Parts: sequence; C-alpha cells; structure tokens
Amino acid sequence: MDESTPLKVALLGCGTVGSMVARLLIEQADDLQARIGRPLELVGIAVRRLELERPGIDRTLLTDDAMSLAGRPDVDLVIELLGGIEPARSLILAAIAAGSSVVTANKALLAEDGGTIYAAAEAAGVDIYYEAAVAGAIPIIRPLRESLVGDEVTAVMGIVNGTTNFILDKMHTDGADFADVLAEAQRLGYAETDPTADVEGYDAAAKAAILASLAFHSRVKLSDVSREGITGVTSEDIAAAKEMGCVIKLLARCALSEDGTIALGVHPTMVPVSHPLAAIPGAYNAVFIESRHAGRLMFMGPGAGGSPTASAVLGDLVTAARNRVRGTRGPGESTYSARGITPAGRVSSRYYVSMTVTDAPGVLAQVATCFARHDVSLQAVRQESQGVEARLGVMTHLAMEDSINAAIADLRSMAEVRPQIAVMRVEGA
Repeated sequence: MDESTPLKVALLGCGTVGSMVARLLIEQADDLQARIGRPLELVGIAVRRLELERPGIDRTLLTDDAMSLAGRPDVDLVIELLGGIEPARSLILAAIAAGSSVVTANKALLAEDGGTIYAAAEAAGVDIYYEAAVAGAIPIIRPLRESLVGDEVTAVMGIVNGTTNFILDKMHTDGADFADVLAEAQRLGYAETDPTADVEGYDAAAKAAILASLAFHSRVKLSDVSREGITGVTSEDIAAAKEMGCVIKLLARCALSEDGTIALGVHPTMVPVSHPLAAIPGAYNAVFIESRHAGRLMFMGPGAGGSPTASAVLGDLVTAARNRVRGTRGPGESTYSARGITPAGRVSSRYYVSMTVTDAPGVLAQVATCFARHDVSLQAVRQESQGVEARLGVMTHLAMEDSINAAIADLRSMAEVRPQIAVMRVEGA
C-alpha cells in the first residue's frame, strides 16, 4: 500500500488520558508518521456525553455510538480507554472481529477476562497491546513480554498504585493520619471521590494478576490475588516501622513457590530502608524483577496521570501500527507453563505483630510459647511499658499465613492479651 495512505485510528473514551492521546496524535503527526512509515488518521472518538466541552478536540470526530465506531471495517487501530468490564469487553471484541488491532489501558478487564480477549485476537490475527494497564509510563509489560522471554523470572514485586504510595509516603514523612492524607490526595486529584479501588488494593491486585500472567507464562485472574488495602494502617504502624528502619508500602508481589506454583498478593508491607523500593516517593510507581540470569532489575517512574499514561498508549500504538505496515504481529498470550496458584494460607512471609498485653512477669514467655506452638519462630521482640499494660511488638522469621493466623487466634483467647492485634508483612530476610 502507498506510504501516504493513512492508518485509521478510532479512540474509545475521551477523559483525561483519552483527550491527551487525541491531542498528541494531532500535534505529533509528523513524528509519528516518520516512526511508523505511514500517517495516522484519527477518524472518530466515542464519548458518553456529546455535550461536554473538550478543548482542542474536533467536535466532528465525536460520537456516542461506540459500537459502530469500534466495529468499522475500515479502521486499522482501536484505542480503548473507557475502563471497566462492560461495555469495554464487547467493544474490544467487536474491534477485533472487524480486523482492528487494539491498544488498551484496561487492567480490570485484562485481569478479569484477558483470556477471552487474547483468544479473539489470536483467531483474528491482530495485536493486543496494553503497556498503559500497569504502572503508567513505566515500560514493564514489554520487558516481561519480550525482553526477558529468554530468561526465567522468579519474582516480580512493586509499588503499582500511585494513590496509596502518596498516602503512605505522607503518613511516613509528615506523621499524618490516613483520613487526613486521603482527603489531601483527593484535593490534589491523586485519589478519586470514591477511592475504594485504590485504598482497598483492588487496582493493585488487577495489575498483580497481569504481571504474574506475563512473568510466569500462566493465566492468572484477579480472583487469584490475595488482597489487603491500606485503610487499616495507623500512625502507630508507621512509627513502629520507622523504629525498625522500615517504611510501609502497599506491595504487589508475585513469586514462584518451591512447588512451582505462583504465590501472589497485595498487602501493606514493611520494607527496609536499604531496599530500592523503600525510597519511591509520592505518587510514583516502581517494579522490581528478579530473574535467574539477568539478576535484579528495577523500573521506576510516574504511575498515573494523563501525560504518562498517554505516553504508554502512544508507544503501543506506534508498535501496533508498525506491525500493521510490515504485515507482522507482536507476541500473543503465553500460557504454556499453566502454573497453579499457591493457596494464600501456604504463602510464607516474615511478619510484624503488635499487641497490648498485661505488664506482668511471664506474659512474654506465654506469647512466645503460643507462636512456637504453631511453628512460628521469633526473630526480634520490642516491649514498651505503659503502666499496668505494655505494648509488645514481635518480628517473626518466615512463616506461613495459616500458622500466623492460628497463632493470632490463640493469642486473642489469652486473658493477658488485648484482642486488638495488628499484623503486617515484612519484606526481606
């Protein structure tokens, strides 16, 4: 085909990211053409509300009939930025059926039903790219999908939600309470009016499922991810972490267990200040990869926002467009390993357990005996007298979650131990 013939692009969604993508397609048209070998032509933008003002966007491109736009047979590339499961899934499948390659940032859909999307793309002979679905502008999908396919990844760990990292960072540096920092994050635009997806860990869990699927060549779903948010993190937890030379981060962690299954979860975690992830500030994201031969790799950068995410979308668009021009395809889904998921209760970690106990002789010994009864050994103990009571903090060696839970249940039955017991994972040996 003539090099002057444009590749036609349809955009589904024109929010913060979508409007930035639309503007960059116009502003950088010459550069994009030089990189691809053919021009790109934006032929339509699907929106929910036509009446809204969208500065810099040609109103003649707007339509509220997303399905008709997605299914246009003359479109080469469809960008989906609506989010959520439906109608995004139906629109992407319609685009694929019409022969379009798809670029998406939809982590929820890929974590929930990525298999359906991948299978449809494979059958139609088109591409599906999704770098923007995890960690914004940070290039992490392509390294796992392409650069490291000759290696064996053993673990992927990271800060993949900017909102929670901003909140925990402010709690650590300013000593503020969770509720106050959340309100500040909402004022600054880092947190949504309903922050549940972020602060309860759902957003990070979806990203963990995608990362685990790529790293371990297995199909991993959102429901496979053990999840805990940060709403229970207190200023006391932050202070305890500081005393132990740690900071608290919401970590997504995926690793191979000894039996070859995948252990994965999202949890508030105490991270030693010597670890590279401990220094990640504000709303930034970072992903830490361990592999057999390449060793340790870390990717860090802005994890959210219109410009960073639009950068990742355009990167995928250029790649998909180049493939279109050359008549080739990028990598599809790799699930040859078909690894199982380690039951959450069988996943090992170090833990920090804090509790209030009666300040009397023999109580510490009773607590230690309770842990030992459930095969949990203690690495360190901190005790602070508060009159008739004492604040007790214990650091464990590696222990399975089931063992920790059983020990905590027994502790709560002891008269000398108050029932409010805080438990947090600790990263590192």
